Amino acid sequence: MMWPSSLQVRLGLSLGLVLTILWLAAATVTAVIVRGEMDEVFDSALRETAERILPLAVTDIVGREDQGVTQRLAPIREHDEFFTYIVRDAEGRILLQSHAADPAVFPPYDGPGFGQNATHRLYSDAALQGTISITVAEPLAHRASVALEIQMGLGLPLLVVLPLALASIILAVRFSLAPLHRFRTRLEARGVRDLSEVPAADLPTEIGPLAATLNSLLARLRDAFEAERSFAANAAHELRTPLAGAIAQAQRLRSETKDPTIDARAAEIEATLKRLARLSERLLQLARAEGGRLRMDQSADVRTITRVVVEDIARSTENGRLMLNLPDTPVLSDIDPDALGILCRNLVENALRHGAQNAPVEVTLTCDGQLIVANEGPAVATQTLERLTGRFERADAKTDGSGLGLAIVSAIAERIETSLLLQSPRPGETSGFQASVRLPTDAPNAHVKDREHWP
Repeated sequence: MMWPSSLQVRLGLSLGLVLTILWLAAATVTAVIVRGEMDEVFDSALRETAERILPLAVTDIVGREDQGVTQRLAPIREHDEFFTYIVRDAEGRILLQSHAADPAVFPPYDGPGFGQNATHRLYSDAALQGTISITVAEPLAHRASVALEIQMGLGLPLLVVLPLALASIILAVRFSLAPLHRFRTRLEARGVRDLSEVPAADLPTEIGPLAATLNSLLARLRDAFEAERSFAANAAHELRTPLAGAIAQAQRLRSETKDPTIDARAAEIEATLKRLARLSERLLQLARAEGGRLRMDQSADVRTITRVVVEDIARSTENGRLMLNLPDTPVLSDIDPDALGILCRNLVENALRHGAQNAPVEVTLTCDGQLIVANEGPAVATQTLERLTGRFERADAKTDGSGLGLAIVSAIAERIETSLLLQSPRPGETSGFQASVRLPTDAPNAHVKDREHWP
């Protein structure tokens, strides 16, 4: 039998089982003691009956005219006769017997005292120097019946008391473990990146050290993650200036040289430095997504931020590939504007870089706060989709990019308690790619109306 994993169930079962066993043991001991006392009482009653009847029987027998004649006493009224008796002379002849007495039950007289056969408890006594004896019998079934009634009287209340006791134990255990349940609820309510201390002041002293150890572990993890984020952010920030200087030097070298070989190499250096600059910028964004506060105290219209980001990207995009669809009423969200800008920029740049070069990229913000970026291109395999949100993962290794764009979007989505949904092919199509994130909003009612297209 496997023991339940729940501490509450374990305590309830163990306490209930112990209580039941102790109660049954107490009832059994009580029944045994009561049975012993009951036997003493019945034996005393058996002896007293014999001692009271014997003098009366002697008086009656001595005063008879016909000696040796058996006399059976008639009952005054019908009743259950638990004690029966017979009076005999020295030769064993029955001189007097109760109306329900069965002579076969009574053994020959062999002296005063208690005796017992298979069916009856007996007491015998004699008078007139042993010439007249009496034996009183009580059925053992009578004693067994009384003992059973006593046991039922002790046991039947248990059928009511034990369930009430078990229910009380369950309530007491639940009440005692309520602080532990609250502690667990606080832990479950945490976001995956919330490593702040969990309040544990109301926990029992037995559980308090465990909570303190957990909070200490959370603090060490928080410091470690903070150190990692700080290093990435500082390293990326410090690389900006030397990278900008190196790019400027490469551009100056290209402008001053007339050697095609040197110009080509300088162009390669410039392109490599620009990729490194973009990677540095992505690392800064990733550190921002994983470490900063991404929800504000007040909501703002996210349409403006989306429009600004898309317009900025459109200025450096050729062939009018960007199409923006916005609802006609405000979409209010408490997401941090910088975080939304990072999220939107990475989704759009990812679509421009990896989508079909001559096909448009559609950016749609719905009235319920869903930001959708879709592009044309070959369908992406399901196995590839599952790993695209990992760091430095790209669907096509030949395509230029850092492999951090969707990882940054996924980190921001996780921090605002939503998720990044990747679909390929696009819903209702046989090709293409679509990424969508549902922003936290005040759920306004509107429909998509404005449609903008940049040439």
